[in-house]
Amino acid sequence: MGKKYHLFEVFGIELEYMLVGRSNLKIMPVVDQLLTLKNGELTSDVDNGTIAWSNELVAHVVELKTNGPTKNLNALSEEFHKNIMEINTLLGSENCMLLPTAAHPFMNPLTETTLWQHSYSEVYALYNRIFNCKGHGWSNVQSTHINLPFYDDAEFEKLHAAIRIVLPLIPALCASSPILEGQNTGFKDTRLEYYKTNQKEIPEMTGHVIPENIFSKKDYENIIFNPINKAIKPHDTEHILDHYFLNSRGAIARFDRSAIEIRLVDIQECPMADIAICVLIIEVLKLLVSEKLSTLERQKIFEVVPLFDILNSCIKYGEDAIISNLAYLKLFGINKACNSQNIWKHLYSLVKPDIEDMYHQAIETILNRGTLSTRILDALAGNFSESNIKKVYFELAQCLQKNKMFTP
Repeated sequence: MGKKYHLFEVFGIELEYMLVGRSNLKIMPVVDQLLTLKNGELTSDVDNGTIAWSNELVAHVVELKTNGPTKNLNALSEEFHKNIMEINTLLGSENCMLLPTAAHPFMNPLTETTLWQHSYSEVYALYNRIFNCKGHGWSNVQSTHINLPFYDDAEFEKLHAAIRIVLPLIPALCASSPILEGQNTGFKDTRLEYYKTNQKEIPEMTGHVIPENIFSKKDYENIIFNPINKAIKPHDTEHILDHYFLNSRGAIARFDRSAIEIRLVDIQECPMADIAICVLIIEVLKLLVSEKLSTLERQKIFEVVPLFDILNSCIKYGEDAIISNLAYLKLFGINKACNSQNIWKHLYSLVKPDIEDMYHQAIETILNRGTLSTRILDALAGNFSESNIKKVYFELAQCLQKNKMFTP
């Protein structure tokens, strides 16, 4: 276990991107070639200064992440962007590029999935044997992960309580996956709609996505880790799976790192948007932990099912989801039913003074013009022809390259 940090002392951010053909947007399972081009030989991780690159479960997704804990969130938009431009330059020789958003709009996972074949591949192969990873919930998902530290059980209690309360609202801020296989799915956050059930063979792993109201390491082990380990045992005949790896809730406690990892954030069109969203979520969590809006005890009492119901509404409707649970709304100082967009506007108004000016425009674009899913659907204007979808997603690829917001 490395050095332990106190609440909000440091941060870890991870961004996942898909590799696609530069001229046709087809899935390109060539992350191994990208890492070799960068490193001179194939390794699963590449140290690139403040940012590291690594492979994922499938061979067309690369992860960029802060190279260890960082204190400086405000530099990350530019740092990630520099790495994106470098990767796109390297990929030029493969006639390939990075594509943002949480789901490829055309991918057929049954025919286009290639699992990572190199280091750690035995774990991925076992996952594939248990769950059949040729599905959208496995092979067509790109997300942003936010890692936040805690020092001891007392800090874990506060952080876990606050995160559980915010999780249901996250899709209303960052849904970016409205299109699958060339169709409008009817869900603003289709990635999370699949996420809920992609491990249905062993339901102990994902639970109800919202983690149980557990506030100590001992209880977490008894209520979450032990059932997972028991359920996986008949399948894990080689004894190679780890309960930290297996816990697939929307936020997972990593006691080996003394951190909680938030997993419900869809990746956006550019790092400016991603980091702006991370900063907003983190500032709202600070506000909840401070107990200025509601006490820790009021935050802790919320059961999984009411939070899951709110999450489901936000997965389907994004920022237009109507939240009518008054006990929940009162946690944020809101006293009447409203849509989730207005909840985020309210929260942003409270924390805006603590957010660097550089992120205000990105956040306000999202809060005023809608989630990226909404903006994608606005740009498509009801025309779901392959050529029109390609036109919009090529524009999104340009937003990534230029680190600019998508505003059709």
